[in-house]
Amino acid sequence: MPEQAAENLSPIAISQQQFTRATAHLAHLQAGLVEVLNSPKRTVSVCFPIEMSDASVRSFHGYRVLHSNALGPGKGGIRYHPELTQEEVTALASLMTWKCALLNVPFGGAKGGVICDSKSLTQNDLRRITRRFISELGNNIGPHTDIPAPDMYTNEQTMAWVYDTYDMLHTGNNNSAVVTGKPIDLGGSLGRKEATGRGCLYVTQRFLETGLIPGLVNLKNARVIIQGLGNVGSVAAKLFAEAGARIIALSDSQGGIYNKDGIDLNEALNFKKQHDTIVGLPETLSLTNEDMLQMECDILIPAAMSNQICQHNAHEIKAKLVVEAANAPVTPAADDILYARGIPVLPDILSNAGGVVVSYYEWVQNNQNESWELEMIQHKLKRKMYSAVDSVVERMKVRTEVCEKDCDDSRVVDLRTMAHMIAIERVAKVTLERGIWP
Repeated sequence: MPEQAAENLSPIAISQQQFTRATAHLAHLQAGLVEVLNSPKRTVSVCFPIEMSDASVRSFHGYRVLHSNALGPGKGGIRYHPELTQEEVTALASLMTWKCALLNVPFGGAKGGVICDSKSLTQNDLRRITRRFISELGNNIGPHTDIPAPDMYTNEQTMAWVYDTYDMLHTGNNNSAVVTGKPIDLGGSLGRKEATGRGCLYVTQRFLETGLIPGLVNLKNARVIIQGLGNVGSVAAKLFAEAGARIIALSDSQGGIYNKDGIDLNEALNFKKQHDTIVGLPETLSLTNEDMLQMECDILIPAAMSNQICQHNAHEIKAKLVVEAANAPVTPAADDILYARGIPVLPDILSNAGGVVVSYYEWVQNNQNESWELEMIQHKLKRKMYSAVDSVVERMKVRTEVCEKDCDDSRVVDLRTMAHMIAIERVAKVTLERGIWP
Protein backbone atom coordinates (compact mmCIF):
# COMPACT_ATOMS: atom_id res chain seq x y z
CA MET A 1 0.00 0.00 0.00
CA PRO A 2 1.57 3.36 -1.02
CA GLU A 3 2.46 5.84 1.70
CA GLN A 4 0.11 8.77 2.16
CA ALA A 5 1.45 12.18 1.23
CA ALA A 6 2.26 14.35 4.22
CA GLU A 7 -0.45 16.83 5.18
CA ASN A 8 0.18 20.53 4.76
CA LEU A 9 -0.56 21.72 8.28
CA SER A 10 0.17 25.40 7.79
CA PRO A 11 -2.72 27.53 9.14
CA ILE A 12 -3.16 29.41 5.89
CA ALA A 13 -3.22 26.19 3.81
CA ILE A 14 -5.91 24.69 6.03
CA SER A 15 -7.94 27.92 5.98
CA GLN A 16 -7.73 28.08 2.18
CA GLN A 17 -8.73 24.44 1.85
CA GLN A 18 -11.83 24.91 4.02
CA PHE A 19 -12.79 28.02 2.05
CA THR A 20 -12.30 26.27 -1.30
CA ARG A 21 -14.38 23.27 -0.22
CA ALA A 22 -17.26 25.56 0.71
CA THR A 23 -17.14 27.80 -2.36
CA ALA A 24 -17.03 24.75 -4.63
CA HIS A 25 -20.69 24.27 -3.65
CA LEU A 26 -21.54 27.94 -4.18
CA ALA A 27 -21.39 28.12 -7.97
CA HIS A 28 -23.65 31.19 -8.04
CA LEU A 29 -20.92 33.39 -6.52
CA GLN A 30 -18.94 35.50 -8.96
CA ALA A 31 -15.29 34.44 -9.31
CA GLY A 32 -14.04 37.97 -8.59
CA LEU A 33 -16.20 38.18 -5.48
CA VAL A 34 -14.84 34.86 -4.21
CA GLU A 35 -11.32 36.25 -4.54
CA VAL A 36 -12.29 39.33 -2.55
CA LEU A 37 -13.84 37.24 0.22
CA ASN A 38 -10.71 35.09 0.44
CA SER A 39 -8.24 37.97 0.79
CA PRO A 40 -7.48 40.03 3.91
CA LYS A 41 -8.49 43.68 3.67
CA ARG A 42 -5.52 44.98 5.62
CA THR A 43 -2.33 43.57 7.15
CA VAL A 44 -0.26 45.66 9.56
CA SER A 45 3.24 44.55 10.53
CA VAL A 46 5.17 46.45 13.20
CA CYS A 47 8.55 46.22 14.90
CA PHE A 48 9.31 48.18 18.06
CA PRO A 49 11.95 48.36 20.82
CA ILE A 50 11.22 47.78 24.50
CA GLU A 51 13.42 48.60 27.47
CA MET A 52 13.16 45.43 29.54
CA SER A 53 13.04 45.09 33.32
CA ASP A 54 16.71 44.06 33.33
CA ALA A 55 17.59 47.36 31.54
CA SER A 56 18.34 45.60 28.23
CA VAL A 57 16.65 46.66 25.00
CA ARG A 58 14.85 44.12 22.80
CA SER A 59 12.93 44.39 19.54
CA PHE A 60 9.52 42.78 19.14
CA HIS A 61 7.49 42.04 16.00
CA GLY A 62 3.71 42.24 15.95
CA TYR A 63 0.85 41.87 13.47
CA ARG A 64 -2.76 42.91 13.09
CA VAL A 65 -4.82 41.53 10.21
CA LEU A 66 -8.29 42.79 9.31
CA HIS A 67 -9.79 40.15 7.05
CA SER A 68 -13.18 41.75 6.42
CA ASN A 69 -15.34 44.65 7.57
CA ALA A 70 -18.32 43.95 5.33
CA LEU A 71 -20.58 43.11 8.27
CA GLY A 72 -19.07 45.62 10.68
CA PRO A 73 -15.82 46.49 12.48
CA GLY A 74 -13.13 43.84 12.74
CA LYS A 75 -13.20 41.57 15.77
CA GLY A 76 -10.55 39.21 17.00
CA GLY A 77 -8.06 38.43 19.72
CA ILE A 78 -4.49 39.44 20.44
CA ARG A 79 -2.17 36.54 21.21
CA TYR A 80 1.37 36.49 22.60
CA HIS A 81 3.38 33.47 21.46
CA PRO A 82 7.02 32.87 20.53
CA GLU A 83 6.07 30.98 17.34
CA LEU A 84 3.42 33.42 16.11
CA THR A 85 3.51 34.01 12.34
CA GLN A 86 1.80 36.41 9.99
CA GLU A 87 0.19 33.53 8.10
CA GLU A 88 -1.26 32.16 11.36
CA VAL A 89 -2.76 35.55 12.19
CA THR A 90 -4.15 35.84 8.65
CA ALA A 91 -5.78 32.40 8.84
CA LEU A 92 -7.31 33.13 12.24
CA ALA A 93 -8.65 36.48 11.03
CA SER A 94 -10.53 34.76 8.20
CA LEU A 95 -11.86 32.19 10.68
CA MET A 96 -13.29 35.08 12.72
CA THR A 97 -15.02 36.49 9.63
CA TRP A 98 -16.89 33.23 9.06
CA LYS A 99 -17.57 32.77 12.76
CA CYS A 100 -19.21 36.20 13.09
CA ALA A 101 -21.20 35.70 9.89
CA LEU A 102 -22.46 32.27 10.94
CA LEU A 103 -23.59 33.59 14.32
CA ASN A 104 -25.16 36.72 12.79
CA VAL A 105 -22.91 38.99 14.81
CA PRO A 106 -22.32 42.37 13.08
CA PHE A 107 -18.52 42.15 13.06
CA GLY A 108 -15.88 41.24 10.53
CA GLY A 109 -12.87 39.07 11.24
CA ALA A 110 -9.53 40.24 12.63
CA LYS A 111 -6.61 38.87 14.61
CA GLY A 112 -3.34 40.12 16.02
CA GLY A 113 -0.40 39.30 18.18
CA VAL A 114 3.18 39.82 19.22
CA ILE A 115 6.01 37.32 18.86
CA CYS A 116 7.11 36.82 22.47
CA ASP A 117 7.29 34.23 25.23
CA SER A 118 4.97 35.66 27.85
CA LYS A 119 5.99 32.99 30.39
CA SER A 120 9.55 34.35 30.49
CA LEU A 121 8.55 38.03 30.73
CA THR A 122 7.79 40.10 33.81
CA GLN A 123 4.47 41.88 34.29
CA ASN A 124 6.19 45.19 33.58
CA ASP A 125 7.66 43.80 30.36
CA LEU A 126 4.22 42.64 29.21
CA ARG A 127 2.69 46.01 30.07
CA ARG A 128 5.33 47.87 28.03
CA ILE A 129 4.97 45.48 25.09
CA THR A 130 1.19 45.87 25.10
CA ARG A 131 1.22 49.65 25.33
CA ARG A 132 3.83 50.04 22.61
CA PHE A 133 2.07 47.53 20.32
CA ILE A 134 -1.24 49.37 20.65
CA SER A 135 0.39 52.75 20.07
CA GLU A 136 2.09 51.35 16.93
CA LEU A 137 -1.26 50.14 15.59
CA GLY A 138 -2.64 53.65 16.04
CA ASN A 139 -5.99 54.18 14.31
CA ASN A 140 -5.93 50.73 12.76
CA ILE A 141 -7.92 49.71 15.83
CA GLY A 142 -10.92 51.53 17.28
CA PRO A 143 -14.46 51.01 18.67
CA HIS A 144 -15.90 51.15 15.14
CA THR A 145 -12.85 50.01 13.20
CA ASP A 146 -11.23 46.92 14.71
CA ILE A 147 -11.88 45.65 18.24
CA PRO A 148 -9.31 43.37 19.95
CA ALA A 149 -10.00 40.78 22.66
CA PRO A 150 -8.01 38.29 24.77
CA ASP A 151 -6.47 35.26 23.10
CA MET A 152 -3.60 32.87 23.74
CA TYR A 153 -1.46 34.11 26.67
CA THR A 154 -3.34 37.40 26.98
CA ASN A 155 -6.05 38.12 29.54
CA GLU A 156 -8.22 40.74 31.23
CA GLN A 157 -5.17 42.65 32.45
CA THR A 158 -3.76 42.80 28.93
CA MET A 159 -7.07 44.18 27.68
CA ALA A 160 -7.08 46.79 30.47
CA TRP A 161 -3.70 48.01 29.18
CA VAL A 162 -5.06 48.03 25.62
CA TYR A 163 -8.03 50.16 26.68
CA ASP A 164 -5.97 52.57 28.78
CA THR A 165 -3.37 53.07 26.04
CA TYR A 166 -5.99 53.74 23.37
CA ASP A 167 -7.90 56.03 25.74
CA MET A 168 -4.76 58.06 26.47
CA LEU A 169 -4.26 58.56 22.72
CA HIS A 170 -7.92 59.39 21.98
CA THR A 171 -9.05 61.58 24.86
CA GLY A 172 -12.53 63.04 25.09
CA ASN A 173 -14.39 60.00 23.74
CA ASN A 174 -16.15 56.98 25.19
CA ASN A 175 -13.40 54.51 24.30
CA SER A 176 -14.45 51.55 26.44
CA ALA A 177 -15.77 49.72 23.36
CA VAL A 178 -12.30 49.63 21.75
CA VAL A 179 -11.58 46.25 23.33
CA THR A 180 -13.60 43.42 24.88
CA GLY A 181 -12.71 40.89 27.55
CA LYS A 182 -11.87 43.72 29.96
CA PRO A 183 -12.12 43.49 33.77
CA ILE A 184 -15.73 43.95 34.92
CA ASP A 185 -15.01 47.26 36.67
CA LEU A 186 -13.52 48.66 33.44
CA GLY A 187 -16.63 47.88 31.41
CA GLY A 188 -16.16 44.16 30.89
CA SER A 189 -19.22 41.96 30.57
CA LEU A 190 -20.45 39.40 33.04
CA GLY A 191 -20.13 35.93 31.55
CA ARG A 192 -17.38 36.85 29.05
CA LYS A 193 -14.66 34.70 30.63
CA GLU A 194 -16.88 31.58 30.52
CA ALA A 195 -18.56 32.41 27.20
CA THR A 196 -16.56 30.14 24.88
CA GLY A 197 -16.97 27.09 27.11
CA ARG A 198 -20.64 27.86 27.75
CA GLY A 199 -21.31 28.34 24.04
CA CYS A 200 -19.66 24.97 23.41
CA LEU A 201 -22.12 23.41 25.86
CA TYR A 202 -25.15 25.05 24.24
CA VAL A 203 -24.10 24.00 20.72
CA THR A 204 -23.57 20.40 21.83
CA GLN A 205 -26.88 20.22 23.67
CA ARG A 206 -28.79 21.61 20.71
CA PHE A 207 -27.09 19.30 18.24
CA LEU A 208 -27.84 16.24 20.38
CA GLU A 209 -31.52 17.26 20.50
CA THR A 210 -31.71 16.81 16.70
CA GLY A 211 -31.41 13.05 17.15
CA LEU A 212 -28.71 12.78 14.49
CA ILE A 213 -26.58 10.64 16.80
CA PRO A 214 -28.45 7.40 17.60
CA GLY A 215 -28.71 6.71 21.32
CA LEU A 216 -27.28 10.10 22.31
CA VAL A 217 -29.99 12.74 22.66
CA ASN A 218 -28.69 14.63 25.71
CA LEU A 219 -25.67 14.84 28.02
CA LYS A 220 -27.04 12.71 30.83
CA ASN A 221 -24.26 10.26 31.71
CA ALA A 222 -22.57 10.90 28.35
CA ARG A 223 -18.87 9.93 28.43
CA VAL A 224 -16.85 13.06 27.63
CA ILE A 225 -13.12 13.49 26.98
CA ILE A 226 -11.62 16.99 27.01
CA GLN A 227 -8.14 17.70 25.68
CA GLY A 228 -6.79 20.90 27.18
CA LEU A 229 -7.43 22.43 30.59
CA GLY A 230 -7.01 26.11 29.87
CA ASN A 231 -9.84 28.61 30.20
CA VAL A 232 -12.07 27.00 27.57
CA GLY A 233 -11.36 23.39 28.52
CA SER A 234 -11.78 23.88 32.27
CA VAL A 235 -15.01 25.86 31.86
CA ALA A 236 -16.40 23.29 29.41
CA ALA A 237 -15.51 20.45 31.78
CA LYS A 238 -17.34 22.15 34.66
CA LEU A 239 -20.44 22.97 32.62
CA PHE A 240 -20.67 19.58 30.90
CA ALA A 241 -20.39 17.86 34.29
CA GLU A 242 -23.11 20.11 35.73
CA ALA A 243 -25.31 19.16 32.75
CA GLY A 244 -25.01 15.47 33.67
CA ALA A 245 -22.06 14.33 31.57
CA ARG A 246 -19.34 12.06 32.95
CA ILE A 247 -15.86 13.50 32.32
CA ILE A 248 -13.82 10.31 31.92
CA ALA A 249 -10.56 11.86 30.68
CA LEU A 250 -8.80 15.23 30.84
CA SER A 251 -5.40 16.47 29.78
CA ASP A 252 -3.03 19.41 30.07
CA SER A 253 0.25 20.11 28.27
CA GLN A 254 2.05 17.40 30.26
CA GLY A 255 -0.35 14.53 29.65
CA GLY A 256 -3.75 13.12 30.45
CA ILE A 257 -5.67 11.24 33.13
CA TYR A 258 -8.51 8.72 32.87
CA ASN A 259 -11.17 7.28 35.16
CA LYS A 260 -14.06 5.36 33.62
CA ASP A 261 -16.35 6.36 36.51
CA GLY A 262 -15.65 10.05 36.04
CA ILE A 263 -13.09 12.59 37.25
CA ASP A 264 -13.84 15.06 40.04
CA LEU A 265 -13.00 18.37 38.38
CA ASN A 266 -12.41 20.26 41.62
CA GLU A 267 -9.93 17.63 42.76
CA ALA A 268 -8.19 17.75 39.39
CA LEU A 269 -7.88 21.55 39.39
CA ASN A 270 -6.65 21.64 42.99
CA PHE A 271 -4.08 18.95 42.17
CA LYS A 272 -2.93 20.99 39.16
CA LYS A 273 -2.45 24.08 41.34
CA GLN A 274 -0.20 22.11 43.68
CA HIS A 275 1.76 20.10 41.08
CA ASP A 276 1.45 22.24 37.91
CA THR A 277 -0.17 19.26 36.14
CA ILE A 278 -3.13 16.94 36.54
CA VAL A 279 -0.99 13.90 35.71
CA GLY A 280 -0.68 11.75 38.81
CA LEU A 281 -4.09 12.60 40.28
CA PRO A 282 -4.98 9.78 42.70
CA GLU A 283 -7.45 7.17 41.44
CA THR A 284 -6.74 8.01 37.79
CA LEU A 285 -4.73 6.31 35.06
CA SER A 286 -2.05 8.48 33.45
CA LEU A 287 -1.82 8.47 29.66
CA THR A 288 -0.49 10.54 26.79
CA ASN A 289 -2.52 13.14 24.93
CA GLU A 290 -2.32 10.98 21.80
CA ASP A 291 -3.67 7.90 23.58
CA MET A 292 -6.43 9.93 25.21
CA LEU A 293 -7.72 11.18 21.86
CA GLN A 294 -8.12 7.59 20.70
CA MET A 295 -10.11 6.32 23.69
CA GLU A 296 -13.72 5.25 23.35
CA CYS A 297 -16.18 7.95 24.40
CA ASP A 298 -19.42 9.63 23.40
CA ILE A 299 -18.08 13.18 22.96
CA LEU A 300 -14.49 14.23 22.30
CA ILE A 301 -13.69 17.92 22.86
CA PRO A 302 -10.28 19.11 21.60
CA ALA A 303 -9.78 22.35 23.53
CA ALA A 304 -6.03 22.78 23.20
CA MET A 305 -3.95 23.37 20.07
CA SER A 306 -4.64 23.10 16.35
CA ASN A 307 -4.04 19.99 14.18
CA GLN A 308 -4.59 17.50 17.01
CA ILE A 309 -6.75 15.15 14.95
CA CYS A 310 -5.13 14.64 11.57
CA GLN A 311 -4.46 12.13 8.84
CA HIS A 312 -2.36 9.80 10.99
CA ASN A 313 -4.80 9.37 13.91
CA ALA A 314 -8.30 10.11 12.56
CA HIS A 315 -8.85 6.40 11.80
CA GLU A 316 -8.35 5.69 15.54
CA ILE A 317 -10.91 8.18 16.89
CA LYS A 318 -13.65 6.28 18.74
CA ALA A 319 -15.97 9.15 19.69
CA LYS A 320 -19.55 9.44 18.49
CA LEU A 321 -19.19 13.22 18.18
CA VAL A 322 -16.23 15.61 18.01
CA VAL A 323 -16.77 19.17 19.26
CA GLU A 324 -14.07 21.69 18.34
CA ALA A 325 -13.52 23.99 21.32
CA ALA A 326 -10.07 24.99 20.03
CA ASN A 327 -9.36 26.67 16.69
CA ALA A 328 -8.71 24.17 13.87
CA PRO A 329 -7.98 21.04 15.97
CA VAL A 330 -9.24 18.79 13.13
CA THR A 331 -7.43 18.96 9.79
CA PRO A 332 -9.17 18.74 6.38
CA ALA A 333 -7.80 15.22 5.81
CA ALA A 334 -9.13 14.17 9.21
CA ASP A 335 -12.50 15.76 8.36
CA ASP A 336 -12.74 13.45 5.35
CA ILE A 337 -11.83 10.37 7.36
CA LEU A 338 -14.23 11.13 10.22
CA TYR A 339 -17.05 11.96 7.79
CA ALA A 340 -16.55 8.67 5.97
CA ARG A 341 -16.67 6.87 9.33
CA GLY A 342 -19.92 8.60 10.31
CA ILE A 343 -18.42 10.72 13.11
CA PRO A 344 -19.83 14.30 12.98
CA VAL A 345 -17.55 17.23 13.78
CA LEU A 346 -19.11 20.38 15.20
CA PRO A 347 -16.74 22.94 13.63
CA ASP A 348 -14.87 25.65 15.48
CA ILE A 349 -16.69 28.52 13.75
CA LEU A 350 -19.83 27.19 15.43
CA SER A 351 -18.84 25.44 18.64
CA ASN A 352 -16.32 27.95 20.00
CA ALA A 353 -18.15 31.10 18.88
CA GLY A 354 -19.60 31.86 22.31
CA GLY A 355 -16.66 34.13 23.09
CA VAL A 356 -17.24 36.49 20.19
CA VAL A 357 -20.98 36.54 20.85
CA VAL A 358 -20.54 37.77 24.42
CA SER A 359 -17.76 40.09 23.22
CA TYR A 360 -20.42 41.62 20.98
CA TYR A 361 -22.72 41.98 23.98
CA GLU A 362 -19.89 43.70 25.89
CA TRP A 363 -19.37 46.08 22.95
CA VAL A 364 -23.09 46.91 22.89
CA GLN A 365 -23.16 47.53 26.65
CA ASN A 366 -20.12 49.82 26.38
CA ASN A 367 -21.62 51.86 23.55
CA GLN A 368 -24.92 52.21 25.42
CA ASN A 369 -23.30 52.80 28.83
CA GLU A 370 -25.23 49.84 30.24
CA SER A 371 -24.44 46.78 32.33
CA TRP A 372 -26.57 43.69 31.75
CA GLU A 373 -27.39 40.98 34.27
CA LEU A 374 -25.66 37.61 33.86
CA GLU A 375 -28.96 35.80 33.43
CA MET A 376 -29.87 38.04 30.50
CA ILE A 377 -26.47 37.52 28.83
CA GLN A 378 -26.63 33.74 29.17
CA HIS A 379 -30.19 33.69 27.83
CA LYS A 380 -29.21 35.76 24.80
CA LEU A 381 -26.11 33.61 24.23
CA LYS A 382 -28.14 30.40 24.37
CA ARG A 383 -30.64 31.69 21.80
CA LYS A 384 -27.81 32.79 19.51
CA MET A 385 -25.97 29.47 19.68
CA TYR A 386 -29.18 27.44 19.24
CA SER A 387 -30.15 29.50 16.21
CA ALA A 388 -26.76 28.92 14.57
CA VAL A 389 -26.98 25.16 15.12
CA ASP A 390 -30.51 25.12 13.71
CA SER A 391 -29.45 27.00 10.58
CA VAL A 392 -26.65 24.52 9.85
CA VAL A 393 -28.67 21.38 10.62
CA GLU A 394 -31.75 22.50 8.68
CA ARG A 395 -29.69 23.46 5.65
CA MET A 396 -27.91 20.08 5.87
CA LYS A 397 -31.21 18.20 5.96
CA VAL A 398 -32.61 20.06 2.95
CA ARG A 399 -29.44 19.52 0.94
CA THR A 400 -29.29 15.83 1.82
CA GLU A 401 -32.92 15.29 0.81
CA VAL A 402 -32.34 16.99 -2.55
CA CYS A 403 -29.19 15.01 -3.18
CA GLU A 404 -30.95 11.74 -2.35
CA LYS A 405 -33.69 12.51 -4.89
CA ASP A 406 -31.08 13.36 -7.53
CA CYS A 407 -28.94 10.34 -6.56
CA ASP A 408 -25.96 12.70 -6.30
CA ASP A 409 -24.06 11.89 -3.11
CA SER A 410 -21.14 14.05 -4.23
CA ARG A 411 -23.11 17.16 -3.27
CA VAL A 412 -23.65 16.05 0.34
CA VAL A 413 -21.32 17.98 2.63
CA ASP A 414 -20.13 17.75 6.22
CA LEU A 415 -21.07 20.16 9.01
CA ARG A 416 -17.95 22.29 8.63
CA THR A 417 -18.44 22.82 4.92
CA MET A 418 -22.10 23.67 5.42
CA ALA A 419 -21.27 26.14 8.21
CA HIS A 420 -18.71 27.83 5.96
CA MET A 421 -21.17 27.89 3.05
CA ILE A 422 -23.76 29.72 5.16
CA ALA A 423 -21.17 32.19 6.48
CA ILE A 424 -19.62 32.90 3.08
CA GLU A 425 -23.03 33.45 1.49
CA ARG A 426 -23.96 35.96 4.19
CA VAL A 427 -20.77 37.98 3.73
CA ALA A 428 -21.12 37.82 -0.06
CA LYS A 429 -24.73 39.01 0.10
CA VAL A 430 -23.88 42.00 2.29
CA THR A 431 -20.86 42.86 0.14
CA LEU A 432 -23.06 43.05 -2.97
CA GLU A 433 -25.81 44.95 -1.14
CA ARG A 434 -23.28 47.55 -0.03
CA GLY A 435 -21.89 47.73 -3.57
CA ILE A 436 -18.31 47.79 -4.73
CA TRP A 437 -16.82 51.20 -3.93
CA PRO A 438 -16.42 53.65 -5.65
